[in-house]
Amino acid sequence: MKVFEPLYDRVMDWSRHRHAPRYLAALSFAESSFFPIPPDVMLAPMAAARPREGLRLAALTTVFSVLGGLLGYVIGMLAYELVSPWVIEAGHGESLELAQEWFAVWGVWVVLIAGFSPIPYKLFTITAGALAMPLLPFVIASLVGRGARFFAVGLLMAWLGPQADRHLRPYMERLGWLSVFLLVAIMALMTFVD
Repeated sequence: MKVFEPLYDRVMDWSRHRHAPRYLAALSFAESSFFPIPPDVMLAPMAAARPREGLRLAALTTVFSVLGGLLGYVIGMLAYELVSPWVIEAGHGESLELAQEWFAVWGVWVVLIAGFSPIPYKLFTITAGALAMPLLPFVIASLVGRGARFFAVGLLMAWLGPQADRHLRPYMERLGWLSVFLLVAIMALMTFVD
């Protein structure tokens, strides 16, 4: 049974839709505060399908991700006690604790590093608000961290262009399962190390 190839095909169809930039902006906003799917899954095929728009798409993703991060910050600031049980029930309790530990050790640098972390970014935005992290450093670190990630994805895929689809699609099922395996291995390693 194939899981990732049909999903990949659907995302590729969405990435070519005339409203795709709006969908990308909405996904970027939602992912930083409450939604589980990262915007990379839409940014990458969009930048490959529209190489001349790679920079603009990366900028759009970054801006809306930071705006969504501000919503996550407000959620953490105003409703952390209400939201944290949901986060724990969703299976992110250990990740939330790890985010809090990282804030205690590294402060603002955690937000910058979180852009590349396998731990969902929303956990860092909510935790930053709950811990009353100063807003300006939070926004700057979010712009730099998320921007670096999304510009790397956008520029790489724009450089590869439409031919990336021909090269990626045959391996999509294997890459998808490899990603799942790596995520499980990282989570198991983090649990084992604790």
